[in-house]
Order: sequence, then C-alpha cells, then structure tokens
Amino acid sequence: MTQHQRLLIIDFGSQVTQLIARRLRELNVYCEIHPFNKVDDAFLAAFAPRAVIFSGGPASVFAEGAPMPPAGVFTLGVPILGICYGQQVMMHLLGGKVERGHGTAEFGRAFVTPANRALGLLEGWFSEGREQVWMSHGDHVSRLAPGFEVFGTSPNAPFAITADEARRFYAVQFHPEVHHTPQGAKLYENFVRLAGFTGDWTMGAYRADAIAKIRAQVGDAKVICGLSGGVDSSVAAVLIHEAIGDQLTCVFVDHGLLRQGEAEQVVAMFRDHYNMPLIHADETELFLGALDGVSDPEVKRKTIGRLFIDVFQKHAHAVGGAKFLAQGTLYPDVIESVSFSGGPSVTIKSHHNVGGLPEKMGLKLVEPLRELFKDEVRALGRELGLPASFIGRHPFPGPGLAIRCPGEITREKLAILRRADAVFIDQIRRHGLYDEIWQAFVAILPVRTVGVMGDGRTYDFACALRAVTSVDGMTADYYPFSHEFLGETATRIINEVPGINRVTYDITSKPPGTIEWE
Repeated sequence: MTQHQRLLIIDFGSQVTQLIARRLRELNVYCEIHPFNKVDDAFLAAFAPRAVIFSGGPASVFAEGAPMPPAGVFTLGVPILGICYGQQVMMHLLGGKVERGHGTAEFGRAFVTPANRALGLLEGWFSEGREQVWMSHGDHVSRLAPGFEVFGTSPNAPFAITADEARRFYAVQFHPEVHHTPQGAKLYENFVRLAGFTGDWTMGAYRADAIAKIRAQVGDAKVICGLSGGVDSSVAAVLIHEAIGDQLTCVFVDHGLLRQGEAEQVVAMFRDHYNMPLIHADETELFLGALDGVSDPEVKRKTIGRLFIDVFQKHAHAVGGAKFLAQGTLYPDVIESVSFSGGPSVTIKSHHNVGGLPEKMGLKLVEPLRELFKDEVRALGRELGLPASFIGRHPFPGPGLAIRCPGEITREKLAILRRADAVFIDQIRRHGLYDEIWQAFVAILPVRTVGVMGDGRTYDFACALRAVTSVDGMTADYYPFSHEFLGETATRIINEVPGINRVTYDITSKPPGTIEWE
C-alpha cells in the first residue's frame, strides 16, 4: 500500500478546522486532523508529517491549561503554518509576546496590506494592493518571536502575516480557510508547494489503497452491509464488492417510506447491474403497522430506528458466519464524534451509523470511507463508475417520508406524497436546477383545504415545496425559484396528483442541524 505524503493539522478547537482539511484535500494533499492533547512527540514520529498546520481556537494562551502543541513539533524541520490562535501559540512558545485585546480585537471582514518584502507563501496575493481576510481574534501578537518578520498588516493586527523564512515557519492572524478570505486557497496552495507536496492524494490512488486494506482486514471472512441507496452506503458497497466479491452481502431494509420507484432502483442497480448478493427486506407492513396512529415526529424516528435495527439484525443473521459489518462512515462523522475531553472541539453529534449493531452482533467494523469528505466520496463514486444519478442525489433522511408527512401516516398520504415529490423533482431536473440545489422535497401538510377545480368543490390536502442551497450542509437558505417555475410546478402537481388542491413554497432558511440527512 502506498504511503502518501501527509500533512498534520493540530486542532486547537476552531469550529472551521474541517475547512482547512477540505482546502488541502482539494489540492490533492492528504491530511489528518488530530486534537492537540493527542499529539505528543511519539505521535509526531509515527505520523511523520511533511508539514504541520496549527488551527485556530477559542482559548487564550494566558488561560490555565491553554491548548499547546508538543515542543518537539518545532524541531521536526518541516514547514509550520499557524492560523489565528495557532499564530499566537507560535509567538508565545518561540519567544514573542501576546497581549489581551484592549481595542485591537477583530471579528469579521478586514483588509491586509503587504509589507515591502516578497514572501513565497503570498505568491499571487496583493495584485490590487490589499486582500480581504476574515478575522476572529481577541488577543493579539504584540512582539514577534526571534527570526520572524512582518509581511502583512491590518488596521488592528500589525502582525497579520509573519514568517521566519529560514525555518519555514509561517503565521497569520486571519482564517485563510473560510469563504470570506477569497485568496485563502491560494495561500494554502503556496504553503503545500513550499513544503514539497506533489499532490499524490487522488481517488485513483485511494481506490487501490482502500481495496488492499479491505482485503488485508477481512481475509476470507463474510461482510454484511446496510444498503440504503444513498451516496455513502452505495459507494462503500461497490468499493468493498470490488475488493472481496461475493464475500459481501448487502441488506436493503425497505420500510415502506421510500420515494417513488426507489426500492426498485436500488435492487436493479446492485443486484442486477453489479451482481451483488443482496437481501431485499421488504418490511413495509411491519413499519407502517407500528407507525399507525403515531403523529409525534420524535416517536416516529425512534420507532423506525428501533425496528430498523431489529430487521437488519434478523436478516443479517440469515447470512450466517459474517464477521464484519460495513458502514459508510465519513471523516466529518469521525471528527464530530470527538468531545472536548478527547479533543478541543465541542461535540456536534454522537455518531454511529447503525446505533450499536456491531456490539449487539459481535461484529467488527469495515469503514472504507472514514478518511473522506462528502465531495471526495462522490469523486470516488465516479472513479468506481457509479451512475451520476446515485452520486449526485440529494440527501434523503433515514426515516424517509415519515418526517415529510407531519401528523398521522397513512398509505393514502404516502401515495399522494410520492407522486407530488416525483413531479417536483422532475420539474427541477427539466429546468436544469437539480445540481444547484442541496436538497429538494415535498411535504404533505396535516390539513385538508377547500378548493375549486373546474366547477366542482374539492376538499383535499395541501402540500409544501422545499428546496434549499448549502455550501457545507450545516446551514441552508431557500432556493430562489422564479414565479414562472413555481406556477408551472403547482399546476402540474394539482393536475397530476389526485388528493392535492393547494401548493405552497417554504422560503424560510434552515439553522444548523436541521437539514435532513441520509
């Protein structure tokens, strides 16, 4: 297996540390994020990074127990880039001085102007005299460490860009990784070039390495995989099948809450096209029976989750002799599961794709995507030859249509919802908008309304259209459809979907954590 050139990101607790890794991965540089309190000299020796980045963070270098890197990081002889708190840590430990805010704090957009000397890190910067950056700091550097010089200043940060060129130590007070620093990506590109990275992190290389790792881990044992038809589980299944063939059996739990034609598409794709051993567990009656009369959304979710585990366990046991469970765990899942006690970032969510199944069933995990971000999973899917319709599909929640059907779930409402959703998505595709939208769907509202169709009175359901845009999947805003599009779509739904006589469009934005996930 190839040993890629590796970059280490030491995390001091910034909420945008993941963005650093994303920017580097976009440059075909392999990097990993590790919390400061897990990085010691032994770790550094084993990891053998070609370069190191210190992230930002909410702490002050003056605070008791302030996050610090191991002293050995400065003697590795590799380039180091300190960002925001990372800059302050470098100055604090290398002989400079950091002071509390007192009028020099900066939060938000700022402009940096260059010093008189050129710096390789800033190649391509300052073509128009100054650069916009994003600041977020209370403390500030008041005296540089020996060997450092100033290469850029802002009104409230006289040492906004500093460097010790002899040791290849660089430090900036702003965040190059965020969208609001437009030339930030160029700064990272320059840094990895100065560190000698050749861009050897490609999906072709990852595919070959992952297959070798899967074969080494699994041997001749059987593996079961919970297949939803979503991007992550689909890519994981195809990759593992390429590695071990019929040692893999996929279990597709059909809870009767899927979109129109979805179950048939998944079965055709994996059983017929890829010729994978696939158990299609059609448990519609079980799930809908358990949900009969249930209207509370949290009860719905818990009921579906509990039954899913029971059903998956039952069908997995039927495989016989399986020793591994495959999951589509991604790198953000791994990072977000770390609490402050294990790392500096606040825990965003507790992650386990199948809610304790490995422990219950005595299985070991195979997680071939755990080093990848979502966009990299899509790239790997293209490398593996999955159809664009699977790779680019919008996220679909595990509970399926249950949470798009407020109030009591009935077969009638599910049938109406499926038809309306299919029309909406068809409209979006016809107008070439699907890839511009993060997620789009129809929700059937728990009310009936009086309407007139032709010369007759109707008393049917209303439905709401939902379409959002998002950059990172954490926050979202509504998609600005034209009035013509909305009018055309509403007309089609009312004409083609019996049971709906009113269509609305939801234009509220979504706060963090409320986007529907797979």
